[in-house]
Amino acid sequence: MTLRVIPMGGLGEIGLNCMLFDDGGSALLIDSGLLFPDDTMLGVDYVVPDFSVLRSTAPHLGALLLTHGHEDHIGAVPFLLREFDIPIYGTRLTLGLLRHRLAEHGLEASTKFFPIARDARFRVGNFDVEAFPVCHSIPDAVGYVLRCSEGIFVHTGDFKIDPYPLDGVPTAMERLREISAEGVTALFSDSTNVEREGVSLPEKFVGEALAEVFEQATGRVVVGMFSSNLHRIQEAIKAAGLRGRRVALCGKSMVRNVETAIDLGYLSLPSPDILIPVEDAVSLPDRAVAVLTTGSQGEPRSALSLMALGEHKHLKVRPSDTIVLSSKFIPGNERAIAGLINRLFLAGADVLYEKISEIHVSGHASVEELRTMIAAVRPANFIPVHGEPRLLVRHRNLAREEGVPRVAMLRNGDVLAFSGGKMSLAGRIEVGRRFVDGKGVGDVESLVLKDRVHLSQVGLVMVVLAFSSTTGELLYGPDIVTRGVVTESGSEGLVEGARDEVLRAIGEIGADARTDTAEMQTVIRRVVRRFFNKRIDRKPMIVPVLLEL
Repeated sequence: MTLRVIPMGGLGEIGLNCMLFDDGGSALLIDSGLLFPDDTMLGVDYVVPDFSVLRSTAPHLGALLLTHGHEDHIGAVPFLLREFDIPIYGTRLTLGLLRHRLAEHGLEASTKFFPIARDARFRVGNFDVEAFPVCHSIPDAVGYVLRCSEGIFVHTGDFKIDPYPLDGVPTAMERLREISAEGVTALFSDSTNVEREGVSLPEKFVGEALAEVFEQATGRVVVGMFSSNLHRIQEAIKAAGLRGRRVALCGKSMVRNVETAIDLGYLSLPSPDILIPVEDAVSLPDRAVAVLTTGSQGEPRSALSLMALGEHKHLKVRPSDTIVLSSKFIPGNERAIAGLINRLFLAGADVLYEKISEIHVSGHASVEELRTMIAAVRPANFIPVHGEPRLLVRHRNLAREEGVPRVAMLRNGDVLAFSGGKMSLAGRIEVGRRFVDGKGVGDVESLVLKDRVHLSQVGLVMVVLAFSSTTGELLYGPDIVTRGVVTESGSEGLVEGARDEVLRAIGEIGADARTDTAEMQTVIRRVVRRFFNKRIDRKPMIVPVLLEL
């Protein structure tokens, strides 16, 4: 029997994490995450794997195993469940956070949830599955050990080796050393932080830094962070309580995640009344307020961006405020974050962020922790996962330095086969992506994105005409409307010139040809594009609208 391992996402980007393990008789997925859009994906909310390929690739898919509750690991679950009715295994907090997302899609009631302990062992088809705890920036995170006929496979999920875990549960290095004695066939390990030497700082350091900020600040303190970073939220609430500050939560996901964590016992409050509605924050002395908010990545309509612009319903940035951006600058978001920081400074606030202050630590293992993981597991084969190509390559090279006998560099869709103790590449499948835009799923494809980018760069010219369907006589127009080409005050001469060109072209082709809609559209596009190119050296998108009356 051969075990096939196929990454559906996460190997070549930060996000979209999803990996298939299939022995031909049964199959399971580890994680089902989304990807947040980059600058080329105009209008797209997020990206998910195209799970439809699994209908032919792994029709016997039997379960989804979740490592933790971050969106890049659970965000695509609703779209997976549209293709497969399968049970979902995860820790209590992970499933608690997932329930909200499934409820938004009307799927919560029909989904089969199987809560597991962080050291659980259970059976999924032909796989003996063992969870093991890992430290990360969210509580209740795990990795998985899969045992099957072709060997023992370790998937770390996102992890770091924190000597002072906030929940008292360290990454299970001792258990992994015990498993290594059985002979691990392959290790799939998190590559996110492989560019950083040394070890990642403990999460408690951020709590100490926040406590100092809360103590020294003379006005309000507003902390921007990811709403899923519950360890950080816990430390911030604890630090605020020690300094006599009440805490307002700002942002829908922030409020929802904190409520879930409290209900499930993963977040504790230093006093019952420390949390206040955000609208009450304005009535308290500034020195007695801390605000925890979403928007640390400069998202345009996030709570923090609205505060900076003075457009938030309840909170506006004041000159006495201290703003803390307690998160990493995610690649691709640098420009948006820089713009947010500039707006906050212009509003008079004091702003602390990663480059100038120790108010963020990574939830991912740095180089020495990655070495420790490899040395503990002692795999016969190594596959770097979770990261862009440069990260995967560096992690692969690190495994070679550590003496791993065989390493593999995969791309999404590569089929990695294990048979008789040997690892080999066994082809590719086209995994694909689906763009989610509002309520549309998959209806925005590469051609649509190309058009959006083109429109953003060169603008639009619409030409509206009406013809007689029988004689081809021009009954109305041409009306010409421009958007994003020139200002309204400067368009009058251009519009008249373009109109004359269209009338001339129509006159040249004759009445009979005017009944051929496709031919007319081609002629209009050509003459209008040539006119604008000659007059203003631009090539806007030309959209002829032809009406037959």
